[in-house]
Amino acid sequence: MKGLILSGGKGTRLRPLTYTSAKQLVPVANKPVLFYGIEAMAEAGLKDIGIVVGDTQAEIRAAVGDGSRWGVHVTYIPQDAPLGLAHAVKISQPFLQDEPFVMYLGDNLLNRGIVGLVQEFAREKPAAQILLTRVPDPQMFGVAQLKDGRVVRLVEKPKEPIGDLALVGVYMFSHEIFESVNRIRPSFRNELEITDAIQDLIDRGLTVKPHIVEGWWKDTGKLEDMLEANRLILDTFERRIDGQVDAESRIEGKVVIEAGAIIERSVIRGPAIIGSGARLTHAYVGPFTAIMNDVEITDTEIEHSIVLEGSILRDLSNRVIDSLIGKGVKIYREPVKPSAYRFMLGDNSEVGIRW
Repeated sequence: MKGLILSGGKGTRLRPLTYTSAKQLVPVANKPVLFYGIEAMAEAGLKDIGIVVGDTQAEIRAAVGDGSRWGVHVTYIPQDAPLGLAHAVKISQPFLQDEPFVMYLGDNLLNRGIVGLVQEFAREKPAAQILLTRVPDPQMFGVAQLKDGRVVRLVEKPKEPIGDLALVGVYMFSHEIFESVNRIRPSFRNELEITDAIQDLIDRGLTVKPHIVEGWWKDTGKLEDMLEANRLILDTFERRIDGQVDAESRIEGKVVIEAGAIIERSVIRGPAIIGSGARLTHAYVGPFTAIMNDVEITDTEIEHSIVLEGSILRDLSNRVIDSLIGKGVKIYREPVKPSAYRFMLGDNSEVGIRW
């Protein structure tokens, strides 16, 4: 069985951050989202993984390499434009050939992995196995209808409600899917929809098996979902202090401080992670915060946020909350003080705040 990870999207919902960075490489708990999918596939025993890439392929290739760090072999599959999930399957057929495969959306997180799901699919051999979860806003997702334990209908972003079981971004297919992706036509979005391809499997009388997801699943395409995924993963961490912490600092709860980090006269309240080379001076880092490598935080409070490499936060009089801050960003106080801060900043931004 092979693996297929889709990493060709533009990440429009995370702009301006994704103008300069692939959305699949934005870190959650100091690890790129894409890496979680590769790890899940490697854990499930999939050794041959194709990654569909688009405009950001150079960055993704540089970050992932040949896959050897995970014990897998990675093949890159260029996609000229993001023309739908079924289109990604279609162009991947030369790599996948006739083998069954797992398809994983590169910006999705599934907390319990896919080991049991892959074993179930290999054992029962349906034409497809799809993961479903109940959502409060099904009009935003592909939605499935079930009957007697089988999928009977799928609709992409239904205007009229047909249920609340949304497709999670992990799919398992036999070779039958290739006939279906070649039979369907583009949707009104001019995309080849994977829901249409799966519906074609059903219409041909083939078995599409549902699996209701236990535990959480996150599509990290929006700021709120990134921060929620960050919170959920940080909460699984165990305390580990490898960096330098002075006697005037206080570390509370599940906090990871990587080697090379320096903490001076600061309070860190977990769950939180501080990356290598980061320096915190007279700072407060609150729960559910991920500080990447080489970040400097001075005389500033921050919580429930993600800060990427090389950024500087200095002399901020109000606490920073619910923020995703890109690489090389500088945020500092100037003479007029506002009442609150909330940021979503792209790489190499610079913000001067008057007080």
